[in-house]
Amino acid sequence: MITLALVLSSAALAYVVGTVPLGASLVRRVTGHAARDLNPHLLGVENVLRLAGLPVALGSFSLDIVKGALPVALVAPWAPGAAAAAAAGVYVGHVAPWPRAWGVDMPRGRGNGVLLGALAAWAAFGPDPAVLLAVPVIAYAAVLAATRFVALGTLAGLLALPLALALGGAGPVASIAGVAMFALGAWRQKSAIARMQDGTEPRLGDPPPVRGLDPNVVLAAFMAHPMTVDDLWQPPSQRWLAPLARRGWLPEGLLRWMLPRLRPQVQGEIRGVALPDGRELRVALIGGPMLPDQIRTQTEQAERMAIQGARLARELGAEAFGLGAFWSTVGDKGLLVKAAVPDLAITNGGAYTAATVRAAVPGLLRRFEEEGGDLRGAEAAVIGANGVVAFGVARVLAGEVGRLVLVGRDLERLDRSAKTLQRKHPELEVRTSTEVAAVANADLVFTATSDPLPVLRAAHVKPGAWVFDIGRPADVHPEVNEVPGVKLIPGGVVRPPGALRSQIDLHFGDGLVPACLAETMIMTATQAFDRASLGPQTRIADIEWYLAEGERLGFEVITRDLRDGDPPVRAEEGVTAGGVPT
Repeated sequence: MITLALVLSSAALAYVVGTVPLGASLVRRVTGHAARDLNPHLLGVENVLRLAGLPVALGSFSLDIVKGALPVALVAPWAPGAAAAAAAGVYVGHVAPWPRAWGVDMPRGRGNGVLLGALAAWAAFGPDPAVLLAVPVIAYAAVLAATRFVALGTLAGLLALPLALALGGAGPVASIAGVAMFALGAWRQKSAIARMQDGTEPRLGDPPPVRGLDPNVVLAAFMAHPMTVDDLWQPPSQRWLAPLARRGWLPEGLLRWMLPRLRPQVQGEIRGVALPDGRELRVALIGGPMLPDQIRTQTEQAERMAIQGARLARELGAEAFGLGAFWSTVGDKGLLVKAAVPDLAITNGGAYTAATVRAAVPGLLRRFEEEGGDLRGAEAAVIGANGVVAFGVARVLAGEVGRLVLVGRDLERLDRSAKTLQRKHPELEVRTSTEVAAVANADLVFTATSDPLPVLRAAHVKPGAWVFDIGRPADVHPEVNEVPGVKLIPGGVVRPPGALRSQIDLHFGDGLVPACLAETMIMTATQAFDRASLGPQTRIADIEWYLAEGERLGFEVITRDLRDGDPPVRAEEGVTAGGVPT
């Protein structure tokens, strides 16, 4: 007679066996790489096949079959009614082991090998008809053959298991075990199902993402983050959640709790960037689901997620990985991410971002004059002047305008900066303030802060002012667009060559990308990985190099109000009036 104690003890014993990382250990021994280095999310037979080859994949899968069969074969002969409990236990142990089981932290696969072994032993030694346990195997094989999606086949097999057991009259222990295995397995496949909806999940048999596999295609990867909660719903797999969030059924507080606990995922791809030599540049867009304020305040979680993103980029076969917007500040501006993934070129995009500002500011000043502005009589303001890039802009402005307002958080540092500028330009009138309202009379406003929310509102801008927004996320509130005659020019915005297309809206306009992404593109296209921007310092030589190489490759720095049809200022037109030091 089967008892609850017998069922639970059988499941517990099998769970312990299931936690043993046999397949992952084989991968590490044969390839010399930890399984998590090969794939930061999921080991899986199809990923081992793509990343480590057929012999290793077969060996790993065979070990999982043995692991799945062993506890069931040990329990069933003397307690047949507990066979189902042992099968469920070993499957759960493999798919969801306790943290750092056996002293290692390795990703596990979908559990198909373990499941196959457990079902085989259950059919051989358990009381339930073997034909019932063959149904999930047939369902798995049929769906896999039809779609070549392993996750879809796995879901079909797991769903068929409790249905076959229930319809076949299996006992309550077997039915409960089948439902538990399906529930856990379905949860395990959630990311893969989302990737299928987004069109980013590889099929079984797809070629491995080997660098240089197609000489006509250059592959980079770039990690972005949602600017607002609404950006979370951009991927097709997430759009169904948007109505729930709008109705308050998915509270923002719950979302904010969940986001740092999720993993980065590929959410789209940029295609159509045509290089002068005929190659196509593609960029895998990796979404790191943390909001800007979370990245700033939850530094450990942000660093962990950035490292996961870099590992995912390497798995995809990317030759370089860019950290975009607030991700560029994580891990000592990318240094710690690079240390964790040393065999991948990683950049925070700082050099080309500075280069685009360097190219833009002098040209903007010249255009201001061409359109009737009086530079010597004009008042300019720089918001974020405590920062390196913004103060570089202030140095350019100091020799061109009559009055200058420096706005930042540290008034003492601002005053020292003002004295530095006035020593070089005695005729310049400089004011400092910690209040954004101090720019309300400025004819030219340049803003470059790291604030996650807009800092410049309509009340801070006078009619007809020119506003150059370098901040990412944008420093300028949308209401500024309603100020009469205002010109709003985005800073650090680039148009790559060709006909860029993407499933994800990066919020820079059609065919446009941020300069940090453009740096990743340029570095990958030229294979100049020694030009990566890492850490707090950016080399002047790299700024010059990106400016020249971007121009050569056809990258166009945008220095106009995107609402009008003015022609852009070419990069070479604006470099003579001085650069932006970093």
